[in-house]
Amino acid sequence: MAETGASPLPAIPPPASRRAPDPRSPLARAEQFLWLTARVLERRLFAYHFRGGDPGPVETALDAYRNEDGGYGHALEPDVRGPVSQPLHTARALHVLDAVGRCGGQRIERVCRYLTSVSTPDGALPLIRADGEARPAAPFVPVVADPAGELLATGPVVGLLHRNEVWHAWLFRATDFCWQAAESLEASCPYEIEAAVAFLDTAPDRSRAQTAADRLGRLVRERRLAVLDPDGPGGFPVSPGRAPGERRFPHDYARDPRSLARAWFTDDEMARSLDFLAAQQEDDGGWPVRRPRWAPAPALEARTRATIEALRTLRAYGRPLV
Repeated sequence: MAETGASPLPAIPPPASRRAPDPRSPLARAEQFLWLTARVLERRLFAYHFRGGDPGPVETALDAYRNEDGGYGHALEPDVRGPVSQPLHTARALHVLDAVGRCGGQRIERVCRYLTSVSTPDGALPLIRADGEARPAAPFVPVVADPAGELLATGPVVGLLHRNEVWHAWLFRATDFCWQAAESLEASCPYEIEAAVAFLDTAPDRSRAQTAADRLGRLVRERRLAVLDPDGPGGFPVSPGRAPGERRFPHDYARDPRSLARAWFTDDEMARSLDFLAAQQEDDGGWPVRRPRWAPAPALEARTRATIEALRTLRAYGRPLV
């Protein structure tokens, strides 16, 4: 594995102040939405990110989803409802721990042991593993007995572990898998490219990551995988198998201006994308989820996560929230 340089994404910034926002502001309207609809975990995350909350209560809320095998389950990821540990849930748990600066220590050692136990022979992670019982899951989440490893599942996990300077034996083969997958993507869905970006943004070999990201950026533009004109989205096709409105925008690929994907878009294209994101806040204060709605509870839980992520993206680009 190549020697690392400094991560291009610096440490998590300190939480926002406890000052109450203007009740008409995007932040206050989103907070009201979360109080009406969100699980304890998302309420704690909102408090941490935007109201000066502590990370400890976030960890405590997350522990409710942790299993004895070191993985996470219990519908942490809303589209899979069963209690057993799944790579998809565990990836979400790592995202939460990273967001509050707690992605290390014995907890992560246990997570890595779980990841080792569910990896495919090539060292990658599947999204979901069948557990022998029929569990409720979204129709667009494939549940099979012997799933293949996917960049969609592996890239974000490997990226988060490298970002937090975690070193574990599992990471070596998983990192090799991500390099091979990211550098060979061709006829890809946008979500795979987002997973590749999540890996490349903190991959150890920075020059190699830059080269791979440049190629993916050309692919996104050539195949019109990002809506560059939100006022005329019809010129940007929806990927096969996706819902009619399930398009991706520049801010979906580059959720932070420090991401390698930011260079794929002009300042004007990114500004229009962020304008569109800000305008998507609905009357109830939450942001929509563009994938299909398949059950009431998962739809609400997914919207609370989308709302927090939208606020974080807008704040990362300096857009006013209060």
